[in-house]
Amino acid sequence: MPWIAIVIGLAAGIAIWSILDQIQSRQVDKIFGQELKVQLDLRARESLIRFDRYLSSYEATTRLLANHRKLSEYLEPLFWFADETVTPVVYKDFRPTWLPGFFERDALTPPSQVLLTDPRGQVREIFQPRAEAVPQELIAQVSSQFLDAREVRSVIERFDGRLYLLISDSVEDAGGYDMGYLVVLVPVNDAFLASAQRGLDVGRAVVALVDSDDQRIVASVDSRAIVPNSTLSEWSATYVITSQSLPEYEGSGSNLLFATFVPNASVEKMSRHVRIFERRQRLIAAGVFVIVFTAVIYLVSSRLNKVLKRMTRFSQRALGIAEPGFDRGGNQLVLLEDWVGHFTQLVMRAREEMNSQHLAAMRESEALKAAMMEASLDAIVTLDQGGRIIEYNPAAEQLFGVKRPSALGLVFSACFLPDVARMAFKRLLDRSRHLHRAPLDRGELIVLRADASEVPVEISIAPIELVDERFYTLYIHDISSRKHAEQEIKSLARFASESPNPILRVTDAGLIVYANSASRPLLLGWGTEPGEQLPRQWCTEVAIAVRTGHPLERELDNAGQIYSLLFAPIRDLGYVNIYARDITAVRRAEQESRQHQAELVHVSRLSTLGEVATGMAHELNQPLSAIVNYANGCTRRLQSGLGQPDELVGAMTQITAQAKRASEIIRRLRALVGNQPPIRLHADLNHLVREVCSFLEFETNRLGMQIALDLTDTQIPVCVDLVQIEQVLLNLVGNALDALEAQPERRLSIHTSMDAQQAHVAVCDNGPGIAPERLSEIFDAFVTSKEGGMGMGLAISQTIVENHGGRIWAQSGHETGATFYMSLPLAQTNTPGNDSATALKHTSLKTESLGHSA
Repeated sequence: MPWIAIVIGLAAGIAIWSILDQIQSRQVDKIFGQELKVQLDLRARESLIRFDRYLSSYEATTRLLANHRKLSEYLEPLFWFADETVTPVVYKDFRPTWLPGFFERDALTPPSQVLLTDPRGQVREIFQPRAEAVPQELIAQVSSQFLDAREVRSVIERFDGRLYLLISDSVEDAGGYDMGYLVVLVPVNDAFLASAQRGLDVGRAVVALVDSDDQRIVASVDSRAIVPNSTLSEWSATYVITSQSLPEYEGSGSNLLFATFVPNASVEKMSRHVRIFERRQRLIAAGVFVIVFTAVIYLVSSRLNKVLKRMTRFSQRALGIAEPGFDRGGNQLVLLEDWVGHFTQLVMRAREEMNSQHLAAMRESEALKAAMMEASLDAIVTLDQGGRIIEYNPAAEQLFGVKRPSALGLVFSACFLPDVARMAFKRLLDRSRHLHRAPLDRGELIVLRADASEVPVEISIAPIELVDERFYTLYIHDISSRKHAEQEIKSLARFASESPNPILRVTDAGLIVYANSASRPLLLGWGTEPGEQLPRQWCTEVAIAVRTGHPLERELDNAGQIYSLLFAPIRDLGYVNIYARDITAVRRAEQESRQHQAELVHVSRLSTLGEVATGMAHELNQPLSAIVNYANGCTRRLQSGLGQPDELVGAMTQITAQAKRASEIIRRLRALVGNQPPIRLHADLNHLVREVCSFLEFETNRLGMQIALDLTDTQIPVCVDLVQIEQVLLNLVGNALDALEAQPERRLSIHTSMDAQQAHVAVCDNGPGIAPERLSEIFDAFVTSKEGGMGMGLAISQTIVENHGGRIWAQSGHETGATFYMSLPLAQTNTPGNDSATALKHTSLKTESLGHSA
């Protein structure tokens, strides 16, 4: 049997090959022609795909730039008004901070211009890396036909007689709000095509862009091989030309074709090689076919013999059937047929088991889907092909306010969508019907509730394709809370532009990148505009703020308007926010407050003067009485003729001394009462204490007591307003004398001391003291224990001491006396001047007066 199979195989192989060879010889030329056309079309298609991918790289890079963090952070504080007229900011010598260098990184031809527009297409900023100017059609406004807020828009168009690739994409700030568009312009020329066809062998194929109207070449990858401005007919003799339209750019004003030029010599060479190869392969295939066919027949015959023998032996052992010989081949085939029947039954049984498992899995899947529908937080609605509701989960019941039994069978768009939202919903459905296009991720719509209220939602549609019917599953998410939050964020984003106070943003180099309308007076005062540098002084302040990372506060006097400037650095982003506030009224109020305070101090001083007026009158009466006595004595001696010149001169000397004493007393009274502006002079605190004691000498004599002075041996230099500090000491000592008036035994002492930085005075008495509950309020205004007192003495004294940088306080025990303390900063003793001399002279005169009083 094997030898018969070999012979049959050889004969059958040769017969079949002879028939196939005749058919093959007639079809080979036809196949080659078709294959050549396919190869040429494939090469043209590959060139077009390479061109499209290159354009897609530009689109992807533009999308990356439009969504880059630097651009969104740059746009965050900006707010462009629709009615304002602006001149675009042009960056020529440097790249703006919002534009990273992605084109060079991605090996793309750098654009000639990059534009930043507002949502209406008005150009706000221009990046122009080369000298080539922006086309006139785009220098101020980009037409809406080139802009698309939903996706990247790319078009090849002519501007100013030149061909450009224009790519645009919408931009958002850091809060996710639309701020406008990023527009990239790239010249379409030989260099552009060469970059798009990188890796293409120019000797094997050349590509070019052709104007379909006049069949003229606009640009080619090799201008030396295919000359621009020539027509296609001029090259038909030397090239096989394949022209293809650019479907993605059919909506543009330029109707272009993408042409691939393959040299005829290359085609003929390929045809010759194919014919030679085909002849060689035909001979080899003939031998291989005959050999393989014969071998297959032999192997099948041998295998079949073995199977029949095994089946026969198996049937003999299992069923007790006698083994037939090969001369009776019918028994062997019957056994094989029985075995195949048994195997078929096993297969049917396995199929039934698989069907059972499949049905169980489907039931589990349906149960899982039902559980997901029930547990979903978003509304899920399933529609049939006619738009009627066939499934409806509990979240949908809660969203629309309609129970599931009532909702089933309703037309979704008619019952749950307002008129303005139905067209948008129809567009979403139409888009989902295109199987070759992915559906939109999400779309925002307005839906109606059962109570006719409107709710903003996000909706996504997933089509379900069956054999004869189509269904749609709607995933609906309530975005009411998000819309409210977005509105809050928008109001916060407009905070800077709506603020009545000036707000500016500058770079670390002092370049103004944003200034709101309230900043106009500051900009006029500085003589600068947005996009320009701050004055040198303020650039230095900006640099300090950025370097330290801490806010700085400065004041600016701008033509009578006083501004408080707060420099708030943002170090990681390299800019500083300047918040200005007009504090002119505050400064004027402070000035008026100081003036009122000085007037109040003067009134208090007059009140104090009234309290010591009796003592001062007594003190002034002494020198006046002495003058009268000496003058009367001199008159009597002169009238009697007994007066000697020496005696008269001595009397006159005493009159002069007493007159000087009275003059000094009057001068001190005028200094105490006068309302002159505060003048601080260098003085000895011990001299001031002694002078105050001289003012109160009459009171101490009236009470029959003396003030114990415990003063330092050396001078205590202080720089103070002499009249005000004397007023404080006068109040403290006068209060102590008032407290001692009812005491049977009176003691009053004044102690002075100093340390490295402070001078100290303590006034101690043994009066009734101050109750603990009143000790914390004695320095408050209008608090007094005197009958008829105003309660302003200690309050004014505290204000005077604090204005001098000092401190005043009191300590007391009930019925054990009180001690008032005052501390003042020491004066700089190493800077002598006229003020010190004046103070020493002033204190010396007071000392002289004190000596005469004593």
